[in-house]
Amino acid sequence: MEPRWISFVSQFPIPYVHGMTVGELAKMVNAKGWINGQCKLTVVPMRGWSRDLTWQETGLRWIATSPNIPHATSPLYYVATGIAGELSGLDTGVGSAMPFQIMMATWANAESFTRYLQSLDMPGVKLRPFQKGRYRGCALGIEPNAPANLTALGIYMLAELNRTSGSTLFRRTPAGKLDIFYKIYGSASIRRQLERGVSAASIVASWRSNVASFRSERAPYLIY
Repeated sequence: MEPRWISFVSQFPIPYVHGMTVGELAKMVNAKGWINGQCKLTVVPMRGWSRDLTWQETGLRWIATSPNIPHATSPLYYVATGIAGELSGLDTGVGSAMPFQIMMATWANAESFTRYLQSLDMPGVKLRPFQKGRYRGCALGIEPNAPANLTALGIYMLAELNRTSGSTLFRRTPAGKLDIFYKIYGSASIRRQLERGVSAASIVASWRSNVASFRSERAPYLIY
């Protein structure tokens, strides 16, 4: 998250998927001074939970965190497709019975787009051609413990949709909505990269040093 793009939707300089509990993140935010002042913070640890547990394995009932996050697996889909929600000409299923579970574009070919994504061999992710009205693309099925890099999957999707649009993916979107997209992604760099023809694989690989640095930085605040 670049400082310029910190906002209500991305409030701290952390990765898109930070891998922390709310309590752990609160400890880090408080210690780093990422809010005005520091509070006297006490985090009560959970009993019977470990980092490898999926929500389904806890036996707890899922309570929707928003109308578009209705299921325990919804956050996984949000990671994969949520970043694209503000871009014009795309449909991620928001407002339907499948929020964030599809990725479609008005110019896409459902079969070829799905075949491309299947060739990436994302473990724990199943894809099938899908279309609705003038939108075509694919529907996702993500297992609760899918080991695939779902953030990377989102970038591969955007790169392919940009390519098949004739590199007009971002030019179709009004400036105000582009700003929201950059705030969610944390940077405007992805537009420059994709329009220059930088591959999705290279973009994902460029995250490695930042990911390693964050893992080290967050370590003192992990409770579990």
